[in-house]
Amino acid sequence: MTKDIVVLGAGMVGVCTALALRQRGHSVVLVDRQAPGKETSYGNAGIIQREAVQPYAFPREWQAILRVALRQGNDVHYHPGALAHLSPTLVRYWRESAPGRYASIVTAYSALIRHCLSEHERLITLAGAQDLVRKSGWLQGYRTAQAFDRAASEATAIARGHELDCQVLDQAGVAATEPAISGKLAGAVHWRDPWTIADPGELVTRYAALFEREGGEFRRGDATTLSQTGAGWTVTTEDGPLSAANVVIALGPWASNLIQTLGYRFPLFVKRGYHRHYAAEPMPRLPLLDVERGVMLAPMQRGLRLTTGAEFALRDAPPTPVQLGRAEGYARELVNLGAPVEAQPWLGARPCVADMKPIVGRAPRHQGLWFHFGHGHQGFTLGPVTARLLAELINGEQPYVDPRPYDPIRFAAM
Repeated sequence: MTKDIVVLGAGMVGVCTALALRQRGHSVVLVDRQAPGKETSYGNAGIIQREAVQPYAFPREWQAILRVALRQGNDVHYHPGALAHLSPTLVRYWRESAPGRYASIVTAYSALIRHCLSEHERLITLAGAQDLVRKSGWLQGYRTAQAFDRAASEATAIARGHELDCQVLDQAGVAATEPAISGKLAGAVHWRDPWTIADPGELVTRYAALFEREGGEFRRGDATTLSQTGAGWTVTTEDGPLSAANVVIALGPWASNLIQTLGYRFPLFVKRGYHRHYAAEPMPRLPLLDVERGVMLAPMQRGLRLTTGAEFALRDAPPTPVQLGRAEGYARELVNLGAPVEAQPWLGARPCVADMKPIVGRAPRHQGLWFHFGHGHQGFTLGPVTARLLAELINGEQPYVDPRPYDPIRFAAM
């Protein structure tokens, strides 16, 4: 079987890439070992984060670094045995988070984020997925007055600088906006631009179904079998070898394995995260991030989903859901959490780049090879945005966003 383009990876990023290319008339096959939307794109808070104009930076204050090192707090956890492997990349992550460098990163990052609602809206309409969407935003909550006052000031400045809609709520305002939350919060920032999704994996499934309705094909296959053959590429699927002139690697946290076999050494790492659903009653109306306890409470079709912060570990290391265990206790202080829905929590990995920008564009040393991964915490938000950008580059169109900040060439010396 020969096609124009093979897209490897059927998460939000890969599905949107395949769809954007198919809508431009290309013959496209989407390849993954699992059905679409079953990995990282399933296990998130389900928020299309229009307000996320600033990527998560490495802390620069020594007090914050010491707190993480001593495992104080619940927002970050780490495996000591993984640090030797991760430290070179984390040092670069720390360096890129310096104020001077970080300012330019925010400029590039926000240039993508500003398109997330419009790009998702088009696909949501075409996919008939309006039933999954709520346009009420989410709450960023604080337990102490000191943290709340500081965050409210920062949020107001960010909203003003990026034309965002946020409302600062005191304790009474939180109770009026979200009656299911107890009175333990000093206040919250209500980000009102973002949309929330009742089932993130289902949204990816709907986008994949749209791709197939428009003539695209999905095949189960093994991305690690990718090989260059003459002027094109071949990958093994359950239906036999599949060849194409172009291949897009959109494998999220699994991209690093494949690109290393092709000779690329980008500063990639993963942040692992856990979630579990609970039969909360009453169910909160809006997602709530309990910032000082490092837990997100997100109402979903399956129940109230608790998601954790970052765990720095090797991608395939055994689960250590200590953050989720603590998160459950903290959540019970805020809501009537109920019993867990699943027997075991879910574990996934966020694909991160040390300079906090996704890698989007042509591979520097291979004809017909394209990279599309490294979205960190925002693959669900940015999937359609960077998919459009990459499709325009492949199609020879004028890009709607300046592609240079995300070009793989920035790591060409590695």
